[in-house]
Amino acid sequence: MFVGEIFGPDLLVVIIAGAVLLFGGAAIPKFARNLGQSKVEFEKGMKSVKEIKDISATPHSPEVDTTP
Repeated sequence: MFVGEIFGPDLLVVIIAGAVLLFGGAAIPKFARNLGQSKVEFEKGMKSVKEIKDISATPHSPEVDTTP
């Protein structure tokens, strides 16, 4: 049995209709907005981790003593 057979377009319609009935029409846009904000925050976190990883991977130049 393939995943495409289980999660077809008819099941998606049933899930959306059930969510609207369960949570109400006003809650769905709020949920979608929160989901989008979560995605943006996750991407910011991934970007900062990548930047930290890139900074730590670059070789540092040796420190030069400039004191007289």
